[in-house]
Amino acid sequence: MAMILGIDVGTSGIKAMLLDTETGVTAVHAKSYEVDIPRPGYAQQDPEMWWSSLLEVLDWLHIHFRDEYERVLAVGYSGQMHGLVLAGENGEPLRPAIIWLDQRAEKQMEEIYRAYTEAEMGRLLCNRVSSGFAFPSLLWVKENEPEIFSKVKKILSPKDYLRFKMTGNMGVEVTDASATGMFSTAKRNWAWELLERFDLPKEIFPSVAESSDIAGTISQDCAKRTGLPQGIPVVYGAGDQQAQSIGNGVIRPGKIISNIGTGGQISAFLSEPVYDRKLRTNTFCHAVEGAYTIYGATLCSGMSMNWIKNKILGMEDYGKVNELAGAVEPGSEGLLYLPYLSGERTPHMDPGAKGVFFGMTLAHGPGHFLRSVMEGVTYSLKDCMEILEELGTEASGVIASGGGASSRLWLQIQADIFEKPVYVSKVKEQACLGACILAGAGASILPSVEEGCERFALLEDEVFLPQKENQEVYRRGYEKYRELYKRLKDLM
Repeated sequence: MAMILGIDVGTSGIKAMLLDTETGVTAVHAKSYEVDIPRPGYAQQDPEMWWSSLLEVLDWLHIHFRDEYERVLAVGYSGQMHGLVLAGENGEPLRPAIIWLDQRAEKQMEEIYRAYTEAEMGRLLCNRVSSGFAFPSLLWVKENEPEIFSKVKKILSPKDYLRFKMTGNMGVEVTDASATGMFSTAKRNWAWELLERFDLPKEIFPSVAESSDIAGTISQDCAKRTGLPQGIPVVYGAGDQQAQSIGNGVIRPGKIISNIGTGGQISAFLSEPVYDRKLRTNTFCHAVEGAYTIYGATLCSGMSMNWIKNKILGMEDYGKVNELAGAVEPGSEGLLYLPYLSGERTPHMDPGAKGVFFGMTLAHGPGHFLRSVMEGVTYSLKDCMEILEELGTEASGVIASGGGASSRLWLQIQADIFEKPVYVSKVKEQACLGACILAGAGASILPSVEEGCERFALLEDEVFLPQKENQEVYRRGYEKYRELYKRLKDLM
């Protein structure tokens, strides 16, 4: 019985999973951490904080599942996307990592779009470059911190830094590289023309591998500190959205994933690099070799719920959240929420968008606000889904992921608003599971990614079906939701 270790480097915490190739998930452990916001518009994290948090998680697994832990034969990674880690001569982080929530590079965004039209950007990258992507963040460092920029040996994504700490090798893979804004997605290589145009040194861009390729092995130092067997392979891994796609078993067309985590995504599998000519979505490389993924991304999905629950209502218990919101009728008695607390990506691509509660009356209480957040976040994901459908993506159902999948109420809201059956995976940590499957396939412990998905990426028997009486309410609510942004955009 082989054991595989899968690690997910998230925005709000790090998780690790032990997967037994015979019996399935053995253990999962996590540690939470915060995003550092030193000033408005900034969002960063210390890579060494990720590493120390990972060590705590691995120590816990080693103590509580010693036999299984010491039988690990391969390690895989999943990680938050778009972030920028600047590694120095010896791999040390030269500054805090600028992560996907960051909005500081407004001036650099203007420079990018003076140099390229949107049509040119689409042909080159299959994507629009957005604030928080590594490309504008790197230009910001180049302009504002030239001493740091001059010391950069390699640029890395968040998970790549931790993989370097384990193996001593620096490198990147196609899924995260395609999410930097500096990558030719269709060609699966760096967009050298763009990098040259912005005078970015070629040598700081690592060679690019596929997600299940072996990146290195556990070093002697890592083995000594973590207790993992020295010399076992570590695969490159994937961005969290693509790893989650594998953990949900979406490795061919037919189903859409609705992920409500810190941010939110509606994603689908592609065999070809199809992209939205209006650049409202993102098309990135998939962790399945030769394949692609298309998705609409929203910035404040689960974060909206944490904001209303913690900062506004001072609540701690999610059970109470569901109780209060569940006591309110669908439509929240006319209360609508726009979840644009950090600007918005799909479909508006507007960093200046603002959050809104609309339609408040004296009749509204905490339950209405909580339910309207669930509904507003789901409306924002429906905005994404409609674009994917415009581009020819067909799906018989939706697989719900992230924190939103842990609430039966929110699952039913998704079914009613999407007007599709909603399924839930049996394994709740799909990104960790995807990392395990990639590691197993890359190290030849599993015959293939497809075989790993068939064995472990299973769905619960219960399906959440759309309720006709709720669909009518939500169709009207969605029309008004979409109209609100149009009318408020200039004021925002």
